Amino acid sequence: MHRDAAWDILVEYSQEERTRRHGIAVEAVMRAYARLLHEDEEKWGITGLLHDFDWEIHPTEDLHPKAGSVLLEARGVPADIRYAILCHAPFLGMEYTSKMDRAIYACDELSGFVTACALVKPDKSLASIEPASVRKKMKDKAFARSVSRDDLVNGAKDLGVELDEHIRFVAEALKPVAEQLGVNP
Repeated sequence: MHRDAAWDILVEYSQEERTRRHGIAVEAVMRAYARLLHEDEEKWGITGLLHDFDWEIHPTEDLHPKAGSVLLEARGVPADIRYAILCHAPFLGMEYTSKMDRAIYACDELSGFVTACALVKPDKSLASIEPASVRKKMKDKAFARSVSRDDLVNGAKDLGVELDEHIRFVAEALKPVAEQLGVNP
């Protein structure tokens, strides 16, 4: 599968700019981890781009991402990408079978959370992101309240990296797409 085909799927099912931006953010971080781990960057990127493609039409845990996986299968999306997308939803209880499965869970929530942290900085810059400030925002339950703090912590743990290291990595990986996310590099 090529990125253009994945982008077409995302755009077809996601009308909200924030859903598309989130896909772009997670794609960028997944690609960066794929490079670091010597994995298939295109496959990992597509997984990140598509992981929430169905959120607007299936915004509940009983449907997302299971019903979306059926749509992706019909579109010819490879089984390993579909499986990893299921793994980003911890409530499904999927068993990790690859590094990509672990990475999508680890990158999903933190990509959005780091972007939100950058947006409230005076300079709206990813360069201003420090692990300590992100951890402080994690303690503020009113900030990005829909983000599970447990998922942030457990994602890094499951990926086998320290949370602070993961935060730094995510902030750096988002810089090439910063403008598309509405923040500064």
